[in-house]
Amino acid sequence: MKGPDDMSLSDTSAQMEEILVEGYRRMSVQEKLEQVGQLTRAVQTLALLDLRRKYPEADHRELQLRLAARWLEPQLMRRLLGWDPREEGGAC
Repeated sequence: MKGPDDMSLSDTSAQMEEILVEGYRRMSVQEKLEQVGQLTRAVQTLALLDLRRKYPEADHRELQLRLAARWLEPQLMRRLLGWDPREEGGAC
């Protein structure tokens, strides 16, 4: 928890933050994993929408590769998938 002298950029009040933390403490491991999964899918969906906007002519495979490239190192992308977004027309 934050102390009264801590600087914070959060727009969440200390009282609400305590309620949230207590709710997370009460969640089972399964519930926490489900939350993480839902948040991960939401981030991936937003990233895919951004990629579709940036690369409107890209096919499904290219979009999936560009999505993976946002999380994987370029060397790993080249080694495992034989694909480098910088060589394929711009960074992701």
